[in-house]
Amino acid sequence: MHFVLPADVADPGSPSGGNVYDLRVSAGLERVLVAGDWPRPSDPTALEQALAAIPRGDVVLLDGLVSCGLPEVVVPHTRRLEIVVLVHLPLADETGLDPATAAFLNEKEGQVLRAASAVVATSPTAARDIRTRHGLDHVHVVVPGTDPAPLAHGTDGVHHLLCVASITPRKGHDLLVRALRRIDRDWRLTCVGPHRPFLRELPHDDRVSFPGPLAGEALTSAYVGADLFVLASRAETYGMVVTEALAHGLPVIASAVPDALGDGGLLFPTEDENALEAALTRWFEDQQFRSELRRKALARRAVLSTWDESTEDLRRVLATLRP
Repeated sequence: MHFVLPADVADPGSPSGGNVYDLRVSAGLERVLVAGDWPRPSDPTALEQALAAIPRGDVVLLDGLVSCGLPEVVVPHTRRLEIVVLVHLPLADETGLDPATAAFLNEKEGQVLRAASAVVATSPTAARDIRTRHGLDHVHVVVPGTDPAPLAHGTDGVHHLLCVASITPRKGHDLLVRALRRIDRDWRLTCVGPHRPFLRELPHDDRVSFPGPLAGEALTSAYVGADLFVLASRAETYGMVVTEALAHGLPVIASAVPDALGDGGLLFPTEDENALEAALTRWFEDQQFRSELRRKALARRAVLSTWDESTEDLRRVLATLRP
């Protein structure tokens, strides 16, 4: 079986939840890396050549980023290959798209997903959305896993906040910084993630630091040294950073991540800056609330899926398509 995915999947300078997921579940699959400016590269030759080289009848898992924008390339190959598409985020849901571009990408994606033998989504909520959006009945769910992680000890238990996410409009750093600046409390926010042009548009505050992307022990230290994890995303299909935080027993306040968070923290309405401010104010002022969030995080930590379970779930989906 083959897994076709973006060539930059292992680039340490641009980590993402999708890339981590791809790398963790692809053990045992033949990785086929394709270069391009996805999802609509100026030259789709790399994808065409990669698919043409795969023997007829083989099972092929395609990352949605490299496939959902190119039905003219992918759909013809569904007649000779068992193609499964892994959707991390529907193309039309990327923040900042104008309505015409979003509609265009949604139509392209629908063509690919309807022609595929199966579709894999990374959360139950995302699967329901994809089924409804494109009229599909062959969507499977394979949620991301987590690794065992040391418990967070924090600083004073209150004031050091952590956000792990690429600095893009979809991740809502602007909402988070604005909400915090309205709170008259001593706080520090560390925003871990690749720097993007959007960084220049964020409100400036000396209490906010941007160390860039972190991995390995450096990322673990960021989680362990935090008191609260906050994510103000405008859209997510799952939210792996939330389960990473919960794996450390770190309290969480977040939006757009109902499946990742479960009962493990406080979920506030997407793009509701006032609700975020209220939740953070309560965090700073209410010791009982802080204790409740810690209790919820520890309870959720005990039932998180492992990467071995995720990999096995994906294998079962792919195995149904073997001749």
